[in-house]
Amino acid sequence: MLHTFKKQLHRILFIAVSTTVLAACNTAPPSPSTTSGDKPATTATTPQSGNPDQKTKQDIRVQLPFLKQSLDAPLIWAIEKGYFAEEGLNVSYERGFGNADTISKLGTGKYDMAFSDIYNAMEFNDKNPNDKILAVAFYQNKAPFSIVTFKANGIKSPADLVGKKLGAPAGDGPRKLFPLLAKEVKISPDSVTWDTMEPKLRETFLLQGKVDAVSGFYTSVIPSLIKGGKTMEDIQIFFYDEYGLDFYGNGILVKQDFMTKNPEAIKAFLKAYFRAMQEVIKDPSAALDLVVSTDQSKLMDRDAEKLRLKLALERMYVTPELEASGLGSADMKRLDKSIAQTVEGFKLNPVTSADLFTDKFLPPKEQRMIPPASERKPLL
Repeated sequence: MLHTFKKQLHRILFIAVSTTVLAACNTAPPSPSTTSGDKPATTATTPQSGNPDQKTKQDIRVQLPFLKQSLDAPLIWAIEKGYFAEEGLNVSYERGFGNADTISKLGTGKYDMAFSDIYNAMEFNDKNPNDKILAVAFYQNKAPFSIVTFKANGIKSPADLVGKKLGAPAGDGPRKLFPLLAKEVKISPDSVTWDTMEPKLRETFLLQGKVDAVSGFYTSVIPSLIKGGKTMEDIQIFFYDEYGLDFYGNGILVKQDFMTKNPEAIKAFLKAYFRAMQEVIKDPSAALDLVVSTDQSKLMDRDAEKLRLKLALERMYVTPELEASGLGSADMKRLDKSIAQTVEGFKLNPVTSADLFTDKFLPPKEQRMIPPASERKPLL
């Protein structure tokens, strides 16, 4: 009986051990953790930490000029479609608080790259000659500088602004450049008075009749006025570029130190960005929907963003100059003229385009060409 008991005990132990071994063999090892960017927020997907086939990506921190808008579609597209990741970059972004603030924060080193204008960068460089900011591309071929009023106000040309009250925030770029516009249209800069308000109140002041006109980026002012109940037929726009101030719009900016240390990262960023921009031009509706879908606040107004993108496509993203030379580039004579005008308007030390812009990081021209009209879908 004892012998039988021992045989049964051995059998039980053998089954227990076998079951444990089989369970261990059939249990999958724990999956490596993944860190993905918050799709509605700000970050491109980073590689799985346990995947040896993927190289570590370089982090690039970007600041926008303002709140995320449809104008940021190329950046969002390149993140969400994985174009930056393909180039070895992990790109994240944060909202801005106006071009001047964006320049200031880029100057502190808080961000690696920024979307802003070189004309504010000129003021920064004038005060920080040993720590300059430069543009490595222009993604807006024309600046959205404008004076906006209502046709009912009887202002049919900039010359009719004499004796009128204009409104704008104190640091507004078009306001700061108004003396140059006044010179071009042969009126005195002192022939108008200015009312200063917070940026969010500018269109409200115009709608309420507290000012006769406002200065600002038409891509910001016009959608707000439409949202406020006006129609395009009600609005009169004076574009600075139609009155002798043919400025470039926002560019992709970096500090000189970052440029020196990270040339390949800049090349990779521009390659992915302009690849995305070509696709935004091809299918702006899809790009708009993608931007809206990534809005965490769920407060983004698609109609307002559609109008904003429409204005940009018509006047800033698709121009004869870009159709000839490709996205991101600049005509140096045109750039030199606008820089000289800014030096005069802002009372800065003289500089040239070479002090503020380089095209050496841009992809080859054939990779930056605007898609032909036959390939462009309408914005719906």
